[in-house]
Amino acid sequence: MVLLSSLARGVRKFLVPPFWQGSLQKEVWLPLYGFGGLLLLWWAIALVRGEMMPTPLEALVNNLDFILHPFYRRGPGDLGLGWLLLASLRRVIIGFILGALVAIPVGIWIGLSRNAWLAINPIIQILKPVSPLVWLPIALSIFNGAEPSAIFVIFITSLWSTIINTAEGVAQVPRDYLEVARMLEMPRWKQLWRVILPASLPYIFTGLRISMGVAWLVIVAVEMLTGGIGIGFFVWDEWNRLNVSSVFLAVFVIGITGLILDSALAYLQTAITHRPAQH
Repeated sequence: MVLLSSLARGVRKFLVPPFWQGSLQKEVWLPLYGFGGLLLLWWAIALVRGEMMPTPLEALVNNLDFILHPFYRRGPGDLGLGWLLLASLRRVIIGFILGALVAIPVGIWIGLSRNAWLAINPIIQILKPVSPLVWLPIALSIFNGAEPSAIFVIFITSLWSTIINTAEGVAQVPRDYLEVARMLEMPRWKQLWRVILPASLPYIFTGLRISMGVAWLVIVAVEMLTGGIGIGFFVWDEWNRLNVSSVFLAVFVIGITGLILDSALAYLQTAITHRPAQH
């Protein structure tokens, strides 16, 4: 046992440079170890199901054209992965912003008013568990088009987390803050702008980050059903061609994009609130 421990320490010292040891080792190497374990698991499964599932190396080789030329245009329906990703991002951002413009004021309203909470909360609790894909046929019947329908589904599904978290943030504003504002005879709008909104921003951003994650999750499923240009349709199209290597590439691209979107909101939260965001 002592010999094995010494051997493990020696391997760790060899793999990890001295200047990357300590806290930096946790930040850099531990995630790399986790990804390495995931790749090994993928490789092991691919060896068992080799007739369908490619190994990580085979997937990389098969997807070199998509990786090296993400913005190619070879015809009306033959676009690089970068264009497809941008199309999906555009739908998500439009629907998410529209949802935030509705959800934040509604959340503030029901957080301040008990009557508004009693009136609107049952509606939220009924509609929140509804699957996003249930809204798609309703949207198609209203808008009669895939593009606005996809944006509507993003809009409706990104409302609930932001409304609930905003209302909770407003409700958690310390009463002392409001009492001081009243003593200073602040107008109601100034109390809202100077006291309530700044104090509830961490909750609002938590709701926005959850809503963004839901929106990015939903757009892939919606595009798989509606077709057109987008990362979701790319997944479905490549699967119909039995090109599983490209499906794995899409999984990687979707995951990295979701991470970037969440990190961007976390950075925005830190810049506005001057407090570190919770990860």
